Amino acid sequence: MHKVKVDSYEVQHKTTGEPLPPLDTVYYFDQLIDHDDPSLGTFQQRYWASWDYYQPGGPILLMNAGEEDASAYIGYLTVSTITGYLAEMLNGSVVLLEHRFFGDSNPYPDLTTESLRVLTLQQAIDDHEYFIKNVQLPIPGGDQVGPDKAPWVLFGGSYPGALASYTLYNKPNLFAAGYASSAVVQAISDFWGYYEPTREYMSMNCSADVEAVIAHVDEVLDSGNATSIQVLKDNFGLGLVTASDDFAWALATVLQTWQDLLLESGSGTVFYEFCDALEVKDGQSAGPSGWGLDHALAAWGNYYQNSNFLVNLCGSTNDDCFDSYNPDDYTYIETYTDNWYRSWYWLLCNEFGFWQDGAPQGTPTLVSRFASPERWERQCTYFFPEVFSSPPDTSLAAARTNQQYGGWNVSTEHLVFANGVRDPWREATVAANASPNAGSDLQPHLIGEGFHCSDMLTAEGNVNPSVKAVQQQALQYIAQWLEAWKPSA
Repeated sequence: MHKVKVDSYEVQHKTTGEPLPPLDTVYYFDQLIDHDDPSLGTFQQRYWASWDYYQPGGPILLMNAGEEDASAYIGYLTVSTITGYLAEMLNGSVVLLEHRFFGDSNPYPDLTTESLRVLTLQQAIDDHEYFIKNVQLPIPGGDQVGPDKAPWVLFGGSYPGALASYTLYNKPNLFAAGYASSAVVQAISDFWGYYEPTREYMSMNCSADVEAVIAHVDEVLDSGNATSIQVLKDNFGLGLVTASDDFAWALATVLQTWQDLLLESGSGTVFYEFCDALEVKDGQSAGPSGWGLDHALAAWGNYYQNSNFLVNLCGSTNDDCFDSYNPDDYTYIETYTDNWYRSWYWLLCNEFGFWQDGAPQGTPTLVSRFASPERWERQCTYFFPEVFSSPPDTSLAAARTNQQYGGWNVSTEHLVFANGVRDPWREATVAANASPNAGSDLQPHLIGEGFHCSDMLTAEGNVNPSVKAVQQQALQYIAQWLEAWKPSA
């Protein structure tokens, strides 16, 4: 999800004018450490809340921040985002919940494998249930808003979007509705499809030249000629990167910046700067087929060596930055809390895969085929040697997740799926080309022209009618479902 700038944390109720607590006020909930063994006690799970548009009887809009420190997502309490927009339209309150083992919401004081055993999808799903059934929110009447008395709507984008789908599938009738943006519901181990929307929607000349360079890279690496390989690496300023798969990943990192784009993004963004470096020569842009291998290879090398891209990514030592073969590297062995990458890697190794790699032979690819799932699965053994004595086959974990929580085949009702055609994660969502799920009025699949989670930002709707249509249709569906909701208490 995209972070949203908050100009002021000061807020007042829009009807009464009453001053409310600042948006960055932190609240704490006593969450169970292990839902399968409540005797282990509780930990303090952080959350934030806004109720400037709330009226008694209105919905509670819960958003899980997912795999980062949730304090970076306080903007989702405001009307700059889909949650705040719907709260305004529906007289609701927004609650932002921090995911277990991210930020300061840690069941244990470290991220050892012993501690991480309670970091599972099911525990995160159960967190949602225990939270909404037991929390006493700081809003008016906040001790009387359990799911039997008030309608709750679960929101999320990207992994939290998938978590919203998984929760509604696993806990039917708990939430009145759900909104899943760019929701990666289909776990895929060998996720070469991550780069397909990029290849489809980037400029044709840049795509053609990137493909030409990568075909050349793979040919040289396949040759085994040590001299030619060294010359190739030196061209990019990556001469100290020893392993071929690490070198392949170093080249892919610039393509990852496609995920950061918004519809309003301009030429100053990294991805567009990179393509301009390849495609603009002497003030003239290349045609659809690009300038060809020789120019593109030199231009890409010049960009890596002379722009700030690698410096901003790695600092001064590119070899250490991309070296994945040292099991004693601090990245693998540090177990302090608020280390999002370690917690996320645990979920990747145990639940998802989602390794972003080169396309199969016979398929156009922007990424070297030397970047393969084996590179990341090997690192599972470095991060968590007590659990993985050898690299896991994460395709089995992905299949298990899809079986347990529905994947593309989820049949949950009162769940909106919102996606963008340019989203690099599209092929893991219900909007994927391979998805058999066409949706329905009870599970609408709304798709616009956006990038990753574009529909969660109201500004994106203001610059693109298709994204605005997604946002407005989502409001109509959710309002309709809430109108039909009845308390059970």
